[in-house]
Amino acid sequence: MSELNPPVAARKPIQRTHHGDVFVDDYEWLRDKSSDEVLDYLRAENDYTEKRTAHLESLREAIFSEISDRTLQTDLSVPARRGGFWYYTRTVEGKQYAISCRVKVDGDEPPAADGEIPGEEVMLDGNEAAGDSEFFSLGTVDVSPDSRLLAYSVDLTGDERFTLRIKDLSTGELLPDELPGVHYGSAWSGDGSTIFYTKVDDAWRPYQVWRHTLGSSSDDDVLVMEETDERFWVGVDLTRNEQAIHISLGSKLTSEVWLLDAQDPTGEPVVVAPRREGVEYDVEHAGDQLLIVHNADAPNFSLATAPLDSPGDWTTLIEGDKSSRLLGVDAFADHVILFRRRDALTELAVMRRESGDPESAAFGSPEVLGFDEPIYAVSPGRNDEWHETRYRFSYTSLVTPSTTYDVDIATGERRLLKQQPVLGGVDLGAYTQYREWATASDGTQVPISMVARKDVAKDGNAPVVLYGYGSYESSMDPWFSIARLSMLDRGVVFAIAHVRGGGELGRHWYDDGKMLTKRNTFTDFIVAAEHLVKEGWTRPERIVAQGGSAGGLLMGAVANLAPQAFGGIVAEVPFVDALTTILDPSLPLTVIEWEEWGNPLEDPEVYRYMKSYAPYENVTAQEYPRILAITSLNDTRVFYVEPAKWVAKLRATAAGDVDVLLKTEMEAGHGGRSGRYDAWRELAFTLAWELDALGLV
Repeated sequence: MSELNPPVAARKPIQRTHHGDVFVDDYEWLRDKSSDEVLDYLRAENDYTEKRTAHLESLREAIFSEISDRTLQTDLSVPARRGGFWYYTRTVEGKQYAISCRVKVDGDEPPAADGEIPGEEVMLDGNEAAGDSEFFSLGTVDVSPDSRLLAYSVDLTGDERFTLRIKDLSTGELLPDELPGVHYGSAWSGDGSTIFYTKVDDAWRPYQVWRHTLGSSSDDDVLVMEETDERFWVGVDLTRNEQAIHISLGSKLTSEVWLLDAQDPTGEPVVVAPRREGVEYDVEHAGDQLLIVHNADAPNFSLATAPLDSPGDWTTLIEGDKSSRLLGVDAFADHVILFRRRDALTELAVMRRESGDPESAAFGSPEVLGFDEPIYAVSPGRNDEWHETRYRFSYTSLVTPSTTYDVDIATGERRLLKQQPVLGGVDLGAYTQYREWATASDGTQVPISMVARKDVAKDGNAPVVLYGYGSYESSMDPWFSIARLSMLDRGVVFAIAHVRGGGELGRHWYDDGKMLTKRNTFTDFIVAAEHLVKEGWTRPERIVAQGGSAGGLLMGAVANLAPQAFGGIVAEVPFVDALTTILDPSLPLTVIEWEEWGNPLEDPEVYRYMKSYAPYENVTAQEYPRILAITSLNDTRVFYVEPAKWVAKLRATAAGDVDVLLKTEMEAGHGGRSGRYDAWRELAFTLAWELDALGLV
């Protein structure tokens, strides 16, 4: 270990008492980011991290160059039709941010997704909108139904509070309307005279829907709906057929949807079905009826229909079953697309209206789109047109770059529109993917997806990066990564442990990894690591574990439970001080999170259970593997203070010569650096550290 001495955080103990339990927190003082002492400490950690990793500088530059050289930097997305225009985004070599463009429709086929497009109109250049700001993010890019106006919102700090502006696309001029402090998303009225948006409360919870009439002052905006239950979020959008403003209210367990006639923006919203505790549903407007995806009668969700004039009267169209989880539905004039999950894979299925009549309530049987690879992910693409006769979808796998297809609904014929280019002479045939299953102590089979070069030997010595998440029913579906090639080409095996708490195997997979079963998430990950050793892939010191956000909680937990199982751990924006956060309802998102973790403030059992696994509370005087913690100063989802406290306690408590680094982005939010070149450099930093931890430097 280097002779450099790490920063030492001062101990300023405070007591936290709940349910008769007293916990002494030495580092809570690091929460005050307005303090010069705190900022100086974070800068000292950054300086220490940079010096400790200085020997990796040339490797970082090499990886950055590999990512750059393999990426087609001047490129555009596949144009998607809406009304009389094709819409797409363009990237330009040397520029950090995408450019939103459109071109008038001339025929049924989209323009080729390469090179220049005659008649191109630039709607919004992200590079110009970012200006000199170190951070830039868009919360909405929303064209009015008549194609005249563009609503867009910008965040220049990373705190996810946006300012919304309106641009006249015919003149290029900004309208005087300016709406500060808005959240993600927006919805236009049918005539483009009004725009709906959401606002967040002091806990960063979107809780209000507002209506703004163009040309008026924001002070005159009208509150349309306010959600007072602190467990619930609100969202707003315009239905695909532009008939209704869709207002969704939802906690992690319960939903409620309201619809407002898009042609009557000052009218009163109508509830589809009043909320019932534990019932989740979503609504798709399907012309003269509604389609309802819900779990009122099946854990894996059913599909029902409902008449527009009686939206709470649901008639089952497809019953839920144990073998597949219904994720969503897209409705069009003459067909419906089901989005489902089965056997740890996603799938799409087509249901045609039996009469071909958009007024018909009858649909044919689902026809699944099949694929040849054993491991893959398929998902809906951008499909804005109500009368579209083709369906856009995306496909990828661990060895197949992101690919965009259209499928003709009438014939089933697929058309390849574009595959993500991979430059630099890369032979994608040199890589292969695997699916393995680890056995948990209770007999549960835990899937593991893996990718490696075909020439990597299963000799018990392969270096492995094992990735995991396991919360919120979010599935870590296989995805292709150009940056990952830099690891694979150096002999690394990349693996995803599909642990409980995610949604890969249906709703039960989520339920078995949350609340008072949360420890399954951590033990599943450890079992996955042990499986790779037992099956002859690797040995513990050749495994680096990686996860971010709630996956960072996973990293902190396994570091305490099984430090001997890993040679290194990367924890990105990690939720490692979970109990402190969930005990404080004044902090952003805490109350919402009680339905995921439980409420330790009120329930002694939940408190004891969370304290038994919370990473910060369970740091002990044992030896830990090498750890890299990465965070952002302006993150409003997982505060920087969590990894800062965790690192300070690890240094003060762990046995032996602990090797722990903290890297804080001082101008970023939850997703890290916003510009693509900046993001690549940060990614190269992490990958170089992993290669070092794996003994490949």
